[in-house]
This record gives sequence, C-alpha cells and structure tokens, in this order.
Amino acid sequence: MRKIILSILGILLIVGAVFAAKAIIDSKKNVKPKAEKVVKTVFAETVQNGNVPIVVAANGNLRAKRRVELYSEVQGVFRKGNKLFKTGETYGSGEAIIRIDASEYRASVQSAKSNLYNQITSIMPDLRLDYPEVFPKWQTYLNGFDIEKSTPPLPEMSTEKEKFFISGRGILTSYYNLKNLEQRLSKYRISAPFKGVLTEALVTEGSLVRSGQKLGEFINTEEYELEVAVSKTYSDLLTVGEDVTLTNLDKTKTYKGKVARINGSVDVASQTIKAFIEVKDNTLREGMYLEANLDANEETDAIEIDRNLLLENDQIFVVRDSILDIIDVKPVYFTDKKVVLKEVPNGITIMTKPLVGAYAGMTVKIFEGTTANTNE
Repeated sequence: MRKIILSILGILLIVGAVFAAKAIIDSKKNVKPKAEKVVKTVFAETVQNGNVPIVVAANGNLRAKRRVELYSEVQGVFRKGNKLFKTGETYGSGEAIIRIDASEYRASVQSAKSNLYNQITSIMPDLRLDYPEVFPKWQTYLNGFDIEKSTPPLPEMSTEKEKFFISGRGILTSYYNLKNLEQRLSKYRISAPFKGVLTEALVTEGSLVRSGQKLGEFINTEEYELEVAVSKTYSDLLTVGEDVTLTNLDKTKTYKGKVARINGSVDVASQTIKAFIEVKDNTLREGMYLEANLDANEETDAIEIDRNLLLENDQIFVVRDSILDIIDVKPVYFTDKKVVLKEVPNGITIMTKPLVGAYAGMTVKIFEGTTANTNE
C-alpha cells in the first residue's frame, strides 16, 4: 500500500514539474520590435530652363611673346662686361649682353680702312686734272674719313666715266670688302634687341666661345602668351581679339587676356586647335600655369548640374510625390565638374546632390531649406 502511495506521489510531482516548466516557458515571449521605415532626406530644386553659357576651359604654361636665343657667329674669348652674364640679369634695349674679344680682328679692319683711304688719296691728283667737276665731293669724303669710326658710304657717282675710273682703281672692291669686315666685327658684340631678362646662361666670362655655340636665352617680360588647345567643335566660335579670363592654379588671382592668334590647322591626334592668348601683368613669370575660360557658345532651354548627378544611359533622378523616379535627358556639353542638359521639363523637381543607395521608387523627403526655383 505504501509503495502505491509513493508511486502516485512521484507521478504527480513529474506531471506538476512538466506543467510548471511549460508555464515558465510560455511566460517568456520574445516581442519583436516593428521595423521603422527610414525616409531619407534629399536636396532638390525645381527646374527652370534658361540660357546656359558654354565656357570652354583650357590651360597651359606661359611663354614670353618675344624671346631671343643667343648664338655666337664668331669665335673668341668671352670678355667681362658691365654686368655678369647670369640668369635673372636685366638689360635695357641696345645694351650689350655679350662681348667677345675682337682686338685681333679689329686690327685687320683698321688695316683695310687704311688701305681704302690710301687708294682714294692716290687718285686725287688724277681727279683734279681729268675730272675737276667731281674732285670737290671726293675731297670732302676724304676730309670726313675717320679710321676710328664706321666707314661712310662712298660719294654718289653721277657719270659713267667717273664709275669706270673709280672701279678701275679697285676702290669699289676695297670698299665693299671693308664693309663686309665691319659687319663681321659687329657680331663680336651682341646687344639686347628689347628690354628684358636673361633666362638662360650657358657660358661664363673668360671661356672660349666657338662659332655656332649657343650662349643663352633672352626674353621680354612685359608680354606673355598662353598656348591652349580648344576642341574643334568650338573653334569656329573663337575670334581674334576676344577677351579671356585667366586664373592661376590656386584660384587666388585673375588676369585679363585676349585671343591673339588661332592656328589654322587641326591637330590630327587630339582633334584640337591651338589658340594663343596674350596677357600682360607685372606679376607674371614665364612657365606659370594658368587656366583660361573661353566664352564659346550659349545653349538655350537648358540647365547645368553637377556631373556626378548624371546616371548611366543619360538619366537623372527626379522627385515625384516624395518618390524617386528616373527620366532621360540630353547632355550637350561636359566640363570636369558640370554638365549642360537639355530636354528636362520645366517645373519638375530634380535632385541636386547625390544620394547613396538611391533607386527608382525610393521614398524620400525634400529638405525644405534648399528647395528653390533657379534659372540655370
């Protein structure tokens, strides 16, 4: 009897434990939170088509408009001048840049002058007797003949007899040989053709200079040219004399220039045309990098947006009743940051800043602080 009672109690305890465990399990229900729908905010504006100027951006390095490469046409020792032949040295127009020792050659020129003077002197008695009418002008020529100065032109010979007489005595030959020597002597001194600065110096004082040797480079610092390559699409819209705005690399300074020349041929490889922009400013230096903005054209009924807003297949995002949608557009001009679009309906709302993960059908809300009507 006792065993039966104990068995019944054991069964009751097991059943009770089962029900208690089930009650405990049922009491711990995991309540899943409802996922909140996130609505992203977009920056947008209402489209108003208008006239968009097409500004062709180009860039390049400045070069002096007037420059001279200095070469020696004679041989000799480079003599020291009033200024050191160093880069950065400035010279005025007509000032000697290079002097080459010409003492030996100058002596030969003086000898030739003396010979010409003696030849003319030797014919004076014959001129007095046979050609008294021309004697005074040749006497005046001798009186003004200075061996230390450049040889003056011979008197004008008015008759055939006078020409034959003078030529027969070898005076014309001696005169032109002398002028040739004087011309050669002038090449021992190289003068500045304009006011400027020496930008390259390849020799030093005391060194031997050989004929045909390059000595340096001299530029004018008042006028510069910027060579830029422009797409042939807009080449017919550029005109000589057109004003151009130039900026430096840091965008800290602006310069005013004008189109000076336009090349008549198209570069086969790049399909561009070279344009040369003239600019003047005391702060400019050769080799400076400048960017030019050329007013090439104007598109009507168009807008301009950031280039990263244009999707593949020439599409952009628009907002319709808080839902993103995609429309087709027609790009007509690209820059490195902007794109000009046509066939965008007036009054439609477009995104003005990219949205990560955007897709057609996405629910969005427009940021009130930036919504505005703008004329592009």
